[in-house]
Amino acid sequence: MTITLNHTIVPSHNKIESARFYSRIFGFDYAGEFSHFVVVKVNDTLSLDFDNREKFESHHYAFKVSEQEFDEIFGRIKAENIKYGSGPFEPENMSINHNDGGRGVYFRDPSGHLLEMLTVDYAM
Repeated sequence: MTITLNHTIVPSHNKIESARFYSRIFGFDYAGEFSHFVVVKVNDTLSLDFDNREKFESHHYAFKVSEQEFDEIFGRIKAENIKYGSGPFEPENMSINHNDGGRGVYFRDPSGHLLEMLTVDYAM
């Protein structure tokens, strides 16, 4: 059996607002409440479980998407006037990158987590 990541807890200032943001921007399925979490299904095997926290460090979440998905998601980012950037140290320069022959962009969620969307895996 291949090991897969099943879920991860995403700390947030407002778990409902954050879960709805990911659902709206990425098109993930908003599954709703489970225990004290608010769950968003990324795909058949992975969910993000949002939980309210007062204090937490900013995390980085990267999502590999197809070229078509990039266009659709990036369109929603621009439609909502979300600041974006070409790198983790320039997340608001209003540019995308073309690393490794693909496209990538960084932006922040409502709780300040740095999100990355890329179309090609990093060359290693």
